[in-house]
Amino acid sequence: MHEQLKEYYGRVLKESKDLKTNACCCDPSSVPDEIKDIIGEIEPEITRRFYGCGSPIPPLLEGCTVLDLGCGTGRDAYIVSRLVGEQGNVIGVDMTDEQLATARKYVEPQMKKFGYRRANVSFEQGYIEDLKTIGIADNSVDVVISNCVVNLSPDKHSVFREIFRVLKPGGELYFSDVFADRRIPDELKNDAVLYGECLSGALYFEDFRRLLNQVGCRDFRVVSSAKIAIGDVEVDRKIGMISFFSKTVRAFKLDNLEDICEDYGQAAVYRGTISGHPHFFDLDDHHRFYTKKPMLVCGNTAAMIQQTRFCEHFEVTGDRSVHFGPFDCTPETSSSDAGETSGSCC
Repeated sequence: MHEQLKEYYGRVLKESKDLKTNACCCDPSSVPDEIKDIIGEIEPEITRRFYGCGSPIPPLLEGCTVLDLGCGTGRDAYIVSRLVGEQGNVIGVDMTDEQLATARKYVEPQMKKFGYRRANVSFEQGYIEDLKTIGIADNSVDVVISNCVVNLSPDKHSVFREIFRVLKPGGELYFSDVFADRRIPDELKNDAVLYGECLSGALYFEDFRRLLNQVGCRDFRVVSSAKIAIGDVEVDRKIGMISFFSKTVRAFKLDNLEDICEDYGQAAVYRGTISGHPHFFDLDDHHRFYTKKPMLVCGNTAAMIQQTRFCEHFEVTGDRSVHFGPFDCTPETSSSDAGETSGSCC
């Protein structure tokens, strides 16, 4: 499968417009304005060969070490290079020679555009299932991002195991990918086009939840979700009985998360101090913190904002000394993808 994907993304696809479906295409309206401004600074050859289904760029990256899994020609890696600043570091990992050649070609020109005296981004050839081979150490990365790549891996358990190995305690996985509303039949997984188009390798969402639990992450959050319109008659004929969703998900490396939301009488107040988020901050698709407004939170949510890089932007009252039973974290409005859960806090 790795070899088929190298062929598809290295030699079959020349630009993003060569894709047959919309699965690996990002809706421009989902990209924040500040990210659009940075994209305008990136070399056109890089952006022409961009394949992604979301905008997995979280806030508060200044000075961070960020790992981009399946970086391709480097579009997201260069966006993050701008956001982490000259003292931050970005590592892009990809297995495809042709894509990496484009990414590496523009390191010096992009650093000059950003006004950096040193290169804060590097591109490594390797497999996202085995980051140790390319020298990425345990507990060394603040944030892991990925844009529509995990679905392409034939060994997703190893991908998530490696992610939580390299993340620092309190570090964040923030990624966009294609998910399915059921398990993909084996015969479709062997279709090179369906796989390359980010469809037949998509995880059934409940299996994704189980997989994260297996690697020690008992709660994660869906930030956004949108149904994918395939847009190709032949592809739809083969796999149109399955519904696909582009989702952006965040998960933290925290050892005190519980598998359901528990009530400890805690409350949180957002200070309004995250750049670009003066009036409110969305932790996920059903936790919007309005500036200076107290909000009751479960123990897991409290940990996610208190034991991570978000801590200085929130005031959390209460601890886990007294337990009041389960916490109702049900979204006020129903999701468009009925029947799916969004982690334990759903």
